[in-house]
Amino acid sequence: MSPPTLDPLGEVRRDGDRWSLRYVRLLRHSPEKVWAAITRSEHLAHWLPCDMIGERRAGARVELPFWPETAQKVGLTDPPLLGEIRVWDPPHVFEWTWDVDLLRFELAPEGEGTRLTFTTWLGASEADVDTASGYHICLDLLRARLEGASGSTAAVDSAPMRAVYSAAFERAQGG
Repeated sequence: MSPPTLDPLGEVRRDGDRWSLRYVRLLRHSPEKVWAAITRSEHLAHWLPCDMIGERRAGARVELPFWPETAQKVGLTDPPLLGEIRVWDPPHVFEWTWDVDLLRFELAPEGEGTRLTFTTWLGASEADVDTASGYHICLDLLRARLEGASGSTAAVDSAPMRAVYSAAFERAQGG
């Protein structure tokens, strides 16, 4: 898999006692196509490190097992994490919890494509460079999937992005 692109970095912010990350991507595809890519398992396998098992509706509890190749790469043997779909408004807003994190995808038409705004609030109070770089890579893979490529998060070296986001967290901390 090619290295991560230099799409705009996510905005690293301190929100009270939590960190948040906000990424904006302009995609050349309709909101309906992007919606399918962010909500259907057959697409998630190409850009997100976990599947989502359960009904897709507001209030639904979901199981979030890591894809086998991802679990193997990072040595995960824990049971799947759990989550809950908080907002299900196709094809505009998809918000769900992943264990202690909150993830929100907002889709808006932009010209002939879609503006995707992805924001996540991290449950842990410490800066999480791995999570920030991981989401950047996930969004690169989402773009690639929409363009017809296949891949997975397990195939990407995250070291270059970790260095970039380490510096971003340091700046956000006033360092």
